[in-house]
Amino acid sequence: MTLIQNLRLFGFGLGRADERSVIRQMWLVRRKALRFSALQAVFHKFQVAFNTPPSMFRILLLTLFSAVLFSAAAQAAPDRIRLEYQVIRNGLTLGTVTDTFTRNGNQYQLVSETRAADGFKIFMPGIVRFESRGNVTAEGLQPLQFQHIRSDAPSKLATATFDWDKHQVRHQYKGNSKLHENLLAGSQDQLSVLYQFAFMSPLPAEYELEVASGKSIKKHRYVGSDGGVIATPAGRFATRLYQRVGHAADDKSVSVWIAPERHNLPVQVSISQDGVTVEQRLVRYSVGE
Repeated sequence: MTLIQNLRLFGFGLGRADERSVIRQMWLVRRKALRFSALQAVFHKFQVAFNTPPSMFRILLLTLFSAVLFSAAAQAAPDRIRLEYQVIRNGLTLGTVTDTFTRNGNQYQLVSETRAADGFKIFMPGIVRFESRGNVTAEGLQPLQFQHIRSDAPSKLATATFDWDKHQVRHQYKGNSKLHENLLAGSQDQLSVLYQFAFMSPLPAEYELEVASGKSIKKHRYVGSDGGVIATPAGRFATRLYQRVGHAADDKSVSVWIAPERHNLPVQVSISQDGVTVEQRLVRYSVGE
């Protein structure tokens, strides 16, 4: 009996798209496992030839197998994602956010556009646009360029440019330039950080990284927990909750609910600062491979 049949037997209904996703990920894991078995045989020969302690080879094999799993997760992530959210500020619906993710081979582009509802366009007449582009690696997303654009205020363009060879990121805002050195591996920008979860398998208990905006870079530490089943306009989702901890009292509090059964996509985001809470709740989504 196949895994799909077992899932149906125990009451898990899968649509055609879900079945294709499960089958594809099973095939990827099986292919990686076969490669790992071949590596294991090769290392056994080296162990005998060079009389190396088995414990050292076990450590090396575990390290390589972890890299294989990360690579499988990166390959299994969708190539196209579109998410639409409603934006709520202290209980009042202000507008919408539309995120699109596109992957082309080892390159990605993320675009997020925020539009005010008709009654609030006097406060935000234009479109707030985040753009992130970069590489897709075995560890997930590696941003190269981030932009924060306001259509009603082009002079307020803010950018972050990553130089991974030099471990630097350069911020530019209103003609001012600032260089941050000693950039840590795995750093993300304000947009890519939400989609890095789609490339994590298994999900970590804790997640620590640097997150860059167009003006600065800050350390973020997230702790995971069971987010329960949450109801959104797009439906009900079993979630994993990641909350930012250890930040300064005047800095932003961030909570992200991701859906493991939907490619670890963010189905709800909450950001609080100075007594104001802004939430994004998923309204509709589409995923393509």
